[in-house]
Amino acid sequence: MERFTVSLDDGLAQQFGEFMAQHGYNNRSEAVRDLIRSRLEQERLQQPVAEGYCVGTLTYVYNHHERELASRVTQSHHNHHDLTVAMQHVHLDHDNCLETVILRGPVQSVQAFADQVISSPGIRHGRLHLIPVDAEPASHTHGKAPYAPQFQHLHFRPIT
Repeated sequence: MERFTVSLDDGLAQQFGEFMAQHGYNNRSEAVRDLIRSRLEQERLQQPVAEGYCVGTLTYVYNHHERELASRVTQSHHNHHDLTVAMQHVHLDHDNCLETVILRGPVQSVQAFADQVISSPGIRHGRLHLIPVDAEPASHTHGKAPYAPQFQHLHFRPIT
């Protein structure tokens, strides 16, 4: 681990202290690490052609009574089943639903899918949060039996 010193003017130091208190940080180092990590991830994912893999969440609200909106959103998820890991559906009231979707895959594909959902008429408060990951091919058995099949899959590790 590398140590370095940061000098802040009084106003910025006060804002940083308030930020730490508001978010429950007990020490400056952890707060600075999280801020740097977040900014580096944002920069990497906002490159014109972001490469590599990511995991993330897509969150949005919609009125399930709007003409065929729920079925269009569901069909979009089925069309991209390779990216959707899991979904949580919450009824906010008698009309509005909140959905949070866990996504995993190539950055460009995940971003394109999220853009398609968020830009759909009737979707409100759409947000995508991505975390860049390294994807490592893996193969091992899940079980102890000598005949247990080997499964080919990817392991995802956060980059920062």
